Amino acid sequence: MEFFTIFLLNGLSYGLLLFMLSSGLTLIFSMMGVLNFAHASFYMLGAYFAYSTTELIGFWPALLVAPLLVGLLGAGFEKYCLRRVHKFGHVPELLITFGLSFIILEMVQLVWGTSSVDYRVPDLLSGPLFTIFGTQFPMYRGFMMLVAVLMLIAIWLLLTRTRIGLVIQAALTHPETVETLGHNVPRVFMLVFGGGAALAGLAGVIGGNAFVTEPGMAATVGSVIFVVVVVGGMGSLSGAFVASLLIGIVQTFAVGIDKALVDLAGSVGLILTPETFGWALWKLKISQIAPILPYMFLVLILIFRPKGLLGTREG
Repeated sequence: MEFFTIFLLNGLSYGLLLFMLSSGLTLIFSMMGVLNFAHASFYMLGAYFAYSTTELIGFWPALLVAPLLVGLLGAGFEKYCLRRVHKFGHVPELLITFGLSFIILEMVQLVWGTSSVDYRVPDLLSGPLFTIFGTQFPMYRGFMMLVAVLMLIAIWLLLTRTRIGLVIQAALTHPETVETLGHNVPRVFMLVFGGGAALAGLAGVIGGNAFVTEPGMAATVGSVIFVVVVVGGMGSLSGAFVASLLIGIVQTFAVGIDKALVDLAGSVGLILTPETFGWALWKLKISQIAPILPYMFLVLILIFRPKGLLGTREG
């Protein structure tokens, strides 16, 4: 029971961080049809901006300043770069965001160096939140979960209960009609892209000190973000939320299970031998295959349900 409770909480906190990361990408894709390859780079920028801002004025101002800076950069990129290639189709859009990710990586290394920076959890949130079964659950993990839930509620309220949200959704399906009503559709898309980048920046502020802030952090989470978006359903915010929690919980539990596949199979009544299962796989432990579990989900989803768990379209 102790193992289950602690790992469930850790899985939920990791899953909610994945949702913070994937929500911005999901919004950009659902509203604009752009699959932003530089999204994880905006996450990295958020962490580095927060580190520098924290050094100057503290963590709490950084929680607001860093996402705002990342959002402004994202909006500027959409206006001056992405918008110019939009008319040529999806491939140029993918290529230009792919190129942006390398530019950001090189700039980060030039400004902050190639090694990790000392971006720490603030002292106010560095203690335990509570103790359960003799194990302390970090206060900062609880803070991460709170921010993610508040962000989900804020996005839902914005899109469903405000005039701005209605204009954004209408601009997706009926841009000409929205323009005839006096709304600037390109500006709407710029704000959507900037907002998605800001959400990635916020995830960087929260996740950068919980894990490690270094130039490879974008590559570490970049592929997992796309797995979440595809598994949840392309463009589905609720799907991204469900997929984030599913992947976070399953991967966290898998990391903690130091048991061979053959032993796990035996516990459920399956008898596996090296001849029938392969010698190498026969000896693998569950914790060893934990990093590939999200990609196994991705393959299975693409085979059996291409539109994702809660998606409405298949590509």
